Amino acid sequence: MTEDTLPERGWRGSPEVWLDAAYEALVGKGVDAVKIMPLANALKLSRTSFYWFFKDRNQLLSQLLERWEQTTTRVLVAAAEEPAATETMAMLNVISTFLPDAGAGFDARIELAVRAWAQQDPAVLARLQAADAGRLQALKALLERWGHAAADADVRARAIYLVQVGYISMRVEESLEDRLARFPAYVEIYTGKKPTAEEMARTAARLRRPGGGR
Repeated sequence: MTEDTLPERGWRGSPEVWLDAAYEALVGKGVDAVKIMPLANALKLSRTSFYWFFKDRNQLLSQLLERWEQTTTRVLVAAAEEPAATETMAMLNVISTFLPDAGAGFDARIELAVRAWAQQDPAVLARLQAADAGRLQALKALLERWGHAAADADVRARAIYLVQVGYISMRVEESLEDRLARFPAYVEIYTGKKPTAEEMARTAARLRRPGGGR
């Protein structure tokens, strides 16, 4: 009797357990490592346990892409739409989202993995390009709300976004203090205005809190 015909007994995991294992495989080794048997071995579960929660590997990959969108695109769009008293504070909210310690911020690990995945899968590439367009539109809309003309907002949005993607793609490692020291100049480049000392102090205090959450 093979493993696949043995009756299931005991704990089978959960959808979240399998998805978390798939996430770690994706960000650690790439999409080719996201396979059912290696995941089962890592979890010390039977291969058949997987099928209690997922139809097949494609469904698991689809849910990984959904997690990617939830922890990247939706996080950035929410930050761009967050109410703020000033344009500079609005921009500080956005760029803070990209810091590694920003609590439920932009997940750079899965972003990098999905960008690598997209190089070998046209469907994932199309989804990534749609996400890029949506993120840029959210940033452009933020700038337009603060009075920038459409063409100016478009260029500024691209500057913001391409810098942040560059940080991720180049795997830049920078301490919180170093990044905070650059924030006033970044904000001035992106908006044409400098954040106040009070705004910087408020942002720094929030980011220095355990978890860095809002």
